[in-house]
Amino acid sequence: MKYISQKQLQEKMKSIDFKSLIAKETNGRMRIRLLALSHIKDGADRTQAAIYLKLSRKAVNDWAKKFYANGLDGLKEQPRTGRPCYLTTEQLTKFKEYVTQNSIKPNGGRLTGKSLVYYIQEEFDVTYCLDNIYRLLNSLNFSWITSRSKHPKQSQEIQDDFKKIQN
Repeated sequence: MKYISQKQLQEKMKSIDFKSLIAKETNGRMRIRLLALSHIKDGADRTQAAIYLKLSRKAVNDWAKKFYANGLDGLKEQPRTGRPCYLTTEQLTKFKEYVTQNSIKPNGGRLTGKSLVYYIQEEFDVTYCLDNIYRLLNSLNFSWITSRSKHPKQSQEIQDDFKKIQN
């Protein structure tokens, strides 16, 4: 892409109110990008904007180019690639059903990360380490906060009778 002059960039920014956009934005990275462009709109060059925000000049130049080419949509983060999940979507739904059905056991006990590692190994023939099990549970919108498990010999009647005893 060719060099974009300061005048060209400021001309494109005239109608945009960056301060209100920054106030509404919840994504921190996007706020920094908008703040850099706000400095440029106010008359700072890209080097000065980078110094103000303690960023590299190259990053501010890249944001300016993306903004000039695509407007505010050019500043949004693109989806990132990463290692694909070892389980297919069908296997993930089956795993999620297993976790929801077995997380609260009527006769006591609870699921542990090790038991989930074993379940995935036996059921799907895929090996996960314990850290990745917790990451997988998080991606399936489970939190690993559990209540105290119920003892198998626990009786509700005995608990109610105990509460009735006067001190």
